[in-house]
Amino acid sequence: MELLKKFCYGVDTLNTWVGRFVAWTTALVVVVVFVDVVMRYAFKTSFVFTQEMEWHLFAFIFLIGAGCTLLRDGHVRVDIFYQQFSSKTKAWVNLVGVLLFLIPGCYMIISTSLNFVQAAFAVMEGSPDPGGIPYRWVLKACIPVGFTLVLLQGLSLGIKSYFTIIGQPFTTGMEEGR
Repeated sequence: MELLKKFCYGVDTLNTWVGRFVAWTTALVVVVVFVDVVMRYAFKTSFVFTQEMEWHLFAFIFLIGAGCTLLRDGHVRVDIFYQQFSSKTKAWVNLVGVLLFLIPGCYMIISTSLNFVQAAFAVMEGSPDPGGIPYRWVLKACIPVGFTLVLLQGLSLGIKSYFTIIGQPFTTGMEEGR
């Protein structure tokens, strides 16, 4: 039992730190978008690199930050019924969701994206547009990394849900942003 609790604490700590890094990345997105807007409207010019950087950073934020979002219970769901459930029923919903949907979904995406990333890396794939970002494979590598973080966080959620079901709920203290 202690090993499972340590695993949850380690995963929660990892995703908390990753989430903090991703939060700072959003400031970079603001700067890049600001520069792009100023260049377009003040100087009537635009750079492919800047436009691609916007969506690369946006994708990075969502892919790499998804595990932290799951830790904070920030993913969108239909709470019409869930919010009325007892903590034990919520734990059952979470455990079943992790086992039936999250683990298989993450496995499918991770396993299929590895060849995708490997192929992009093998040719050092970059932007097809002149002046674009030269290392597009780096962004593609965020797919399996991000879904691995979600998978790990899902396992942590499943373990915590199991403990709640058996009457031994615990938290690592990171769910609230501490």
